[in-house]
Amino acid sequence: MEMERVLWVVGLVIFWVAMIGLMFIGWRGRARRQKDSIGELPTVPATLGELLVMPTTGLYVGSTIAPSWQDRIAVGDLGFRSTCEISRYSGGILLERTGASAIWIPQKSIRAIRTENGLAGKVMSKDGVLVIRWELPSGTEIDTGVRGDDKLVYPDWVKPLDVSNKTKNNEDASSGEIEQNGKNA
Repeated sequence: MEMERVLWVVGLVIFWVAMIGLMFIGWRGRARRQKDSIGELPTVPATLGELLVMPTTGLYVGSTIAPSWQDRIAVGDLGFRSTCEISRYSGGILLERTGASAIWIPQKSIRAIRTENGLAGKVMSKDGVLVIRWELPSGTEIDTGVRGDDKLVYPDWVKPLDVSNKTKNNEDASSGEIEQNGKNA
């Protein structure tokens, strides 16, 4: 009886280790397959521009290949959840993550900013995740999600911004429209 119990425990431990190993191998394989389509991420510029939306804290949920909300990106540290601070500047969006590299989303790359129920396997309540769809330099569109500590700031993020450049004559030069919730703003 005692030996049978020991064998069961040893068998379950071996099974558990094997499952963790297979998940690790799968994660590495996913990263290898995605490497070419993701490419290099934009670097944070020295000058960010004018602060448009005040920094807010939250949880970086992850990034997925658009339009799938479950196709999590495994390249680099994009697939790891972490606490973060997100802020918007005239030049783009800065996502500073704890224990991971910062993510810079240039303004010209932003395709849509919306709220969703979930992203990267994380399901929340209605409009619980702020999702930014943007295009990487490689041409791949991805969705990056943040669950804000304060959901009351989401309207500031989702509303269209008038991001314009002043010309020498002080006339507005439009920088283009931002797509909101899948429709042109």
